[in-house]
Amino acid sequence: MLAAVSTPPPLSSPHAAPVPRHRGDACPGSLRLHAADDGALARVRVPGGVLTVRQAHALAEAARRLGDGELHLTSRGNVQLRGLGDACGGELAGLLDEAGLLPSRGHERVRNIVASPLSGLDGNGVREVRPWLSALDAALCASGAARGLSGRFLFALDDGRGDMTPLGADVTVRATADGGALIRLGSAPETLRVAGDDAPRAALLAAEVFLECAEGSAERVWRVDDLGPAHTGLASAVRHRLAASGIDCTRGPGDAAGTDATRPPGNTEATDTTQDPNGPAGTDATRDPSRTPGPGSAREPIPAPGTVGTRPPGSPAAAGGPRPGIVGSALSVHVPLGRLTTPQWRELTAVAPGELRLTPWRGVVVPTADMTASERSAALSRLAAAGLVTDPASPWPGVGACIGRPGCGKSHADVRADATRALGAVGGARLPLYWSGCERRCGHPRGDRVDVTAVPGGGYRVTRTDGAGRQSRTVAVHDLSDLATALAAITS
Repeated sequence: MLAAVSTPPPLSSPHAAPVPRHRGDACPGSLRLHAADDGALARVRVPGGVLTVRQAHALAEAARRLGDGELHLTSRGNVQLRGLGDACGGELAGLLDEAGLLPSRGHERVRNIVASPLSGLDGNGVREVRPWLSALDAALCASGAARGLSGRFLFALDDGRGDMTPLGADVTVRATADGGALIRLGSAPETLRVAGDDAPRAALLAAEVFLECAEGSAERVWRVDDLGPAHTGLASAVRHRLAASGIDCTRGPGDAAGTDATRPPGNTEATDTTQDPNGPAGTDATRDPSRTPGPGSAREPIPAPGTVGTRPPGSPAAAGGPRPGIVGSALSVHVPLGRLTTPQWRELTAVAPGELRLTPWRGVVVPTADMTASERSAALSRLAAAGLVTDPASPWPGVGACIGRPGCGKSHADVRADATRALGAVGGARLPLYWSGCERRCGHPRGDRVDVTAVPGGGYRVTRTDGAGRQSRTVAVHDLSDLATALAAITS
């Protein structure tokens, strides 16, 4: 039944010093577990989403031995372990430490770095960002000041294709075709231009300057855009700090997302095939103070799926990130709702020659440079047989959900089970769908979408929501068999 509803190792800066926090940052980590309704939760930071096969095996063993046996991918290419016992913290830390996943215990929650997952694999982009990733992670772990960053603060390293731009990072570094880099601070329109080799150090210095500005704020400030009016002076302060540290810096173009300098030579159009044209995605609900998670929140919201070039024409709601299938010299798969079983994880590690790259779109890229075309096809078929999405026309990449029941006691429904049962209705959807167990809508994206929100007593409210969070059309659905009709009514 449908019913209408009224719409409602560079060195740390010598100027920097650790910044004390007057309120605790409750963002979970590997050493600070979060108490959820299905047991304790650990969030393991994986900078750039890059895991060696050995590290991947260690995570699977931790999930099997200590948790619910599954690995949950987050919107920042990290891994969450759920269903952990209350007394397993020491054993978990030992497993991660032995695998090299805890290089600095004092920095484990601040190693939030996303990076272009296809960099160096598909011929797009203008610079391989792996050296940037290694240098920035080492610099973070060597910086005493960086310990003061919130677990929500995010760095993004873009190889020039623009795939990181929509993720709403606090410090975005984007490669340019002339060998330089553009640095954007939060959602500020202006950018700073530095030499490419200076980019990792410049990114760290920018974060350290942010910490100093945050310390002078009367309000709690976790992210760059939380600075409010003080945000306008941040770029100037960063320029002065870079100059004092011997880094040449000039004002860059006003829009880092579409400048000619970021396009590879010979291209007349942006090479980005994964960018969301609807604007920055909701990588952290704390960007909007009205949606700031309360103390103890374990939310790590989902970036809005993109719509440019990632799927064949006429396919259902497009998704951001690398399309499933064989892409360049890599395999790309999507993980439905970000939930990997241990057997699926084993299959991924079995076909991976050396590493996995977890993406912010809950996918996995497997570099396969040394495989033949037939070997790649066989490996992809193996992953498809394990239940991973390898078909670019699949509706799964356009579907997201919060944890729902039984993991969250506030949820009115098992939204993940319902999303799976209703997948067939998504085929004609023109927008991505996000399923929520309650009005909090934890993890919802900020782009244009359809919110499917569980209501007390059963059923869902299906609402079209724009990138600014404004709701336009709403329909009540009491039976999932009516979802396709509801989607057609609100998206036509």
